[in-house]
Amino acid sequence: MEDVWAGALWALRVWLYLIVGLIMIPAMFGFSLGISETYMNILVKTLEWATLKIQRANTVERTLNVSASNSLIQRGNGSMEKELGELRRSRPKPPVGGDFTFSDCFYFTLKGIESIVEDEVTQRFTSEELVSWNLLTRTNDFQYISLKLTLVYGLGIFVRYCILAPLRITLALIGLSWLVIGTSAVGFLPNSSVKSWLSEWVHVMCYRICARGLSATIHYHNRENIPKKGGICVANHTSPIDVVILCNDACYAMVGQIHGGLMGVLQRAMVRSCPHVWFERAEMKDRHLVTKRLTDHVNDKTKLPILIFPEGTCVNNTSVMMFKKGSFEIGATIYPVAIKYDPKFGDAFWNSSKYSMVSYLLRMMTSWALVCNVWYLPAMHQQEGEDAVQFANRVKSAIAHQGGLLDLQWDGGLKRAKVKETFKEQQQKEYSSMVVGDDSSSNSD
Repeated sequence: MEDVWAGALWALRVWLYLIVGLIMIPAMFGFSLGISETYMNILVKTLEWATLKIQRANTVERTLNVSASNSLIQRGNGSMEKELGELRRSRPKPPVGGDFTFSDCFYFTLKGIESIVEDEVTQRFTSEELVSWNLLTRTNDFQYISLKLTLVYGLGIFVRYCILAPLRITLALIGLSWLVIGTSAVGFLPNSSVKSWLSEWVHVMCYRICARGLSATIHYHNRENIPKKGGICVANHTSPIDVVILCNDACYAMVGQIHGGLMGVLQRAMVRSCPHVWFERAEMKDRHLVTKRLTDHVNDKTKLPILIFPEGTCVNNTSVMMFKKGSFEIGATIYPVAIKYDPKFGDAFWNSSKYSMVSYLLRMMTSWALVCNVWYLPAMHQQEGEDAVQFANRVKSAIAHQGGLLDLQWDGGLKRAKVKETFKEQQQKEYSSMVVGDDSSSNSD
């Protein structure tokens, strides 16, 4: 029995030495030994070979395209007035003036059916479809195609669950432990430039270890636009891992609600060394208090830029949904960032309605890898005569355009709530303005 324990301890020491020497130390100082690059090259070639085998096995090549041009419903870009006008002109005798006509009912019936058949909101909270199977059961059911492909699929299961998963879980535990220990230790130092430098180094180092634990390959573009102190960094939101992706390249001040449990331990440790902005549950409902705390933070040019995801929820890597206006009301410099994941290597989207955080992280740790592009956009400022909503929409459009994402007006909160009455009232006001001819009604209310 003693020999068994001794052998197990020896194997554990070798495992930890390899992790520290080959992964953690390079991650801490921001360089690579080429292991990740070699793994990614082998992975890309394997997936390309598997795709070719699948295509050859199918008598009819089927490709899935999730772009808007191939959607079930082809929507026009015309206004309600234009579309109703065309519908009325199709009648033998168009009505005089703007009186109600029975044919108007068909317009609203058509829009209702379109919304049911192709709901723009619901589609954004389902996993992104792939052109071809990536040998992950979560993106396609396994079907026997050839013996070679079956053997590769089985080998992939062994590699992902027996090699990559234990390695990634070990790195995640080490990274989070070091984050707690490191930030707590730095917190005992007196406030100085040395403390700020050490705090940023500890944060970035630990996030890099966690990123290596996900086999993350991150391509940063336009780093000259990286967010600076005294500003607000806003980005589209696909996953909680977005924080790791961005903090792998720079340090940010986080904003959020105070939690208990493990998350609470992390928050309390981090705030000792860096001025993050944490709120109690009751404080989050006080808009004036939140705005004041954020304003005080950005007005101090020595503090780190705040990282905010204005969508307020995770969206499935295909679109950018409505930005909440809160972070755009305080007059700070906004640094937009666009994040786009490559779904071929794993589904980064977190469907919080379907998976718990633990379940989601386990899925990510058994994926092939995490590959994404990050674009830093030029700083943006609120223009004269532009309100917070218009400013937020302008920033959102810039992020969507850069990331190749659909720019949608819908509030992501609709996935858990009913349609707001204001949306219904907007349609009613537009139609009333046409029929009654009341110029005082505003189509943009």
